[in-house]
Amino acid sequence: MRKHVIALSAVVILSSAASGQQSQKPGDKTAPTQFVIPPEAAKQTNPVKPTPASLAQAKKTYGYDCAMCHGTDGDGRGDVAVDGKLKLPDYRDPAALKDMTDGELFYIIQKGEKTDKIDMPSEGDRAKPDEIWNLVIYIRSFARKESPAKTKPDTP
Repeated sequence: MRKHVIALSAVVILSSAASGQQSQKPGDKTAPTQFVIPPEAAKQTNPVKPTPASLAQAKKTYGYDCAMCHGTDGDGRGDVAVDGKLKLPDYRDPAALKDMTDGELFYIIQKGEKTDKIDMPSEGDRAKPDEIWNLVIYIRSFARKESPAKTKPDTP
């Protein structure tokens, strides 16, 4: 049943994005919708210390609510993204989130993100703040850790 609700939600999101694109006329110079994260939200720091249990719950929540678009490993190639030809960031790349604060990620997950090109639904009241903070930690965990350059031993 949950999969049907998720699939239906994805269809509604994609169809509303498509209908929004169709309503614009080719010569229409309407300013794009701005998505602004309040400065006080961006400055928030993550108060949560992860535990194995909290990260397991974050992984489960991500699998239900995020993976369909962002991919199971954060590559931005979930079924909805691929089918809708959406270009989402690859969270496995450390550069993808390096300029975003934990507070910004929290705000986007909690409130959603809506612009002319993005219509990401929010977690809203479905998740408690600690659950969202754990999602922030989990999403950041996708980034590949750059290994230090290996030095070659001196050859005689």
